[in-house]
Amino acid sequence: MPKIGFGLVGCGMIAAFHARAINDIRGAGVVALFTSKPANAAKVAEIVGDCAIYTDYEKFLKHPGLDIVNICTPSGAHLEPAVAAAAAGKHVVVEKPLEITLARCDALIAACRKRGVQLCTIFPSRFSPANRVLKEAIDAGRFGTLTLGDTYVKWWRTQHYYDGGGWRGTWKLDGGGAYMNQAIHNVDLLQWFMGDVAEVTGMTATLAHQRIEVEDTGVAAVRFNNGALGVIEAATSAFPGLLKKTEIHGTQGTVIVEQDDVLLWQFEPAARQDAAIRKKFARRIGGGGASDPKAISYAGHREQLKDFVKAVRTGGRPFVDGEEGRKSVEIILAIYQASRTGQAVKLPLKLPVPSASRR
Repeated sequence: MPKIGFGLVGCGMIAAFHARAINDIRGAGVVALFTSKPANAAKVAEIVGDCAIYTDYEKFLKHPGLDIVNICTPSGAHLEPAVAAAAAGKHVVVEKPLEITLARCDALIAACRKRGVQLCTIFPSRFSPANRVLKEAIDAGRFGTLTLGDTYVKWWRTQHYYDGGGWRGTWKLDGGGAYMNQAIHNVDLLQWFMGDVAEVTGMTATLAHQRIEVEDTGVAAVRFNNGALGVIEAATSAFPGLLKKTEIHGTQGTVIVEQDDVLLWQFEPAARQDAAIRKKFARRIGGGGASDPKAISYAGHREQLKDFVKAVRTGGRPFVDGEEGRKSVEIILAIYQASRTGQAVKLPLKLPVPSASRR
């Protein structure tokens, strides 16, 4: 079976996680890098070994053996390189968020669909074994009637974090703050667990940082289509940074997952596997990026990219495709709109969505 060739677009911090993940996938490898900063590309090349480095995107897309292009640029700069890659017949992997507006998400999805190439959005938390077993319990109906779904991302980022990356904390390229950049993983998880969101209210603020345009603190209340309620809290203002947590409640059960540990797993009636699940997921995982964005594992990226390679080889659907990646962006944009207007916002949003920067 021929080797699957990956190319990375953008060689900042997250590209290194993609590189390490691809190194662990049998039958795959990084064959090319595209960057505007060759020094950054050299650091990524040290991880993957021999590969070509380009500063010309058209030449990069013509590299022999290039099958999949991973977009690792700032969030608001995903669309253009992704569309060009799709037009060149390359399958496309896009780091979260898929894009920062629904119009740009839709254009990206349409470009891949038109060319018949695969598209996935990076949400490695869906590949966490603890989150997978929680999803299985929900799908099996073990919670009875779902009543509450809450998620909390109370992280800490220094002022240097924002000052050190010119695009961070801007509406144009970050697309938002603690919700769009950090908590989006848990926003995705919550809607995956609880189902589509019907309505949100919310408030956001910038309390702990200077020289940023976006929120570092936010709270939102959610009503899901199934009638359940929930809360989404997001912060980069909570020193020293806490592990992210998701709580799912129903009339017959409650599960609390902190990072990738199960803190509570209780159902009525109980099942034979419950004790084994509690034991398996009782270990301590670690910081998970709560105060250091580099302190994350690449294991979730590896599992998601393995799933994408399988979809490319078989023509199947990636586990987190473009349409799935769009959902969390829509929820976050609704929270921003609710914060700006002081009113509840119903989903789906009507296009075009007003710019969050007009607050």
